[in-house]
Amino acid sequence: MLHLEGIDVYYGEIHALRAVALEVLEGEIVALLGNNGAGKSTTLKTVSGLLRPRRGAITLEGRSLAGVPPHAIVAQGIAHVPEGRRIFNRLSVRENLSMGAYLRSDGGIAGDLDRVFDLFPRLKERIGQVAGTLSGGEQQMLAIGRALMANPRLLLLDEPSMGLAPVLVEQIFATIDSINRQGTTILLVEQNAAMALSIAHRGYVLETGAVVLAGSAAELAGNAEVRRAYLGE
Repeated sequence: MLHLEGIDVYYGEIHALRAVALEVLEGEIVALLGNNGAGKSTTLKTVSGLLRPRRGAITLEGRSLAGVPPHAIVAQGIAHVPEGRRIFNRLSVRENLSMGAYLRSDGGIAGDLDRVFDLFPRLKERIGQVAGTLSGGEQQMLAIGRALMANPRLLLLDEPSMGLAPVLVEQIFATIDSINRQGTTILLVEQNAAMALSIAHRGYVLETGAVVLAGSAAELAGNAEVRRAYLGE
């Protein structure tokens, strides 16, 4: 579905991604692991068109994303839930969800709204509430729900558990697994490596902007280096 080959990305003179190559197959959850500053968020921003690679190729189902603006990438089936949620604080829950469907004119919007409420019943309870007054967990639910309103085939999730209490982390990951089982492919960036690998099919490890390990989730979870660096063992 998604293929990155030889991606180099710079912030000015800083070489942030170095010949990154990875793929996400249809129906998978692929985890992208690494320490802060490893290039995980940069990878997602590059896929969604917020950053432009200096070298390399990105294709979605065989079509190049080179030079495609972010809104057109959304229209092609990729939705990005950024680190820090980035909801519209002054808009209501309903208005935030409607913004997720701003490119759509099909008849499936109402059904997708019902899907979001099935996944996150709390949002239905808070539908008229100003988004900035929601709890951190509720805001994360809203950020994911807003992305789902674009009806993506590929969902990019950046640190969905950041700042959440452990019980909410488990709830969010159970929901991510459910979203995948419903047919949405997911590329997941997550500091909580144990949780990420518990639901992922495969994964990649980034260090200083380069892929240093790749394999199935079980292989990575059993790798001594991964266990020591990311699983606290």
